[in-house]
Amino acid sequence: MKGALIHMKFIISGKHINVTDALKEKIKKKLGKVGKYFSESTEAQVTMSVEKVRQIIEVTIHYNGVVFRAEVATDDMYSSIDKAVDILERQIRKNKTRLEKRLHKDAFKSIEDSENEQSAIEEEHNYEVVKSKKFAIKPMTVEEAILQMNLVGHEFFVFSNADTKEVNVVYKRKDNNYGLIEPEF
Repeated sequence: MKGALIHMKFIISGKHINVTDALKEKIKKKLGKVGKYFSESTEAQVTMSVEKVRQIIEVTIHYNGVVFRAEVATDDMYSSIDKAVDILERQIRKNKTRLEKRLHKDAFKSIEDSENEQSAIEEEHNYEVVKSKKFAIKPMTVEEAILQMNLVGHEFFVFSNADTKEVNVVYKRKDNNYGLIEPEF
């Protein structure tokens, strides 16, 4: 595990928080636990922020076309860091079989298959689509799409962007702002 701590790259930033050396060391030590799943050049982007009493950490790891992400808000940054690492480990273990070909070679050989881990995190074997829906997509602006999304009470809305002629998605973010997803080919 020491190798993962040394070789995994960390980009650590803060919003409305002084990112101390102690916080940086905690992040590197804790994220080093998931570093064993990735190659040495993998980059972990970590953003810490404070909103009133909420201590928020966002961790994003891009690796081999797969994005791992965790966002946690608690009243203590150290607790948020611990929970974010738990979320990332759970994502990796839950999708172990699908990820084995894409993650670092032999990444899963170091996992101890104890009874506790097996029962606590059961691997998901099948993705099941429980509902399928077809609908006409009409060209509209981003603002119109957000209005439509809010009118139907959804968290996201698929539309044809009148400006770019591409299929886009607008979505409601946890911070009550809006996001836009645009395809890139």
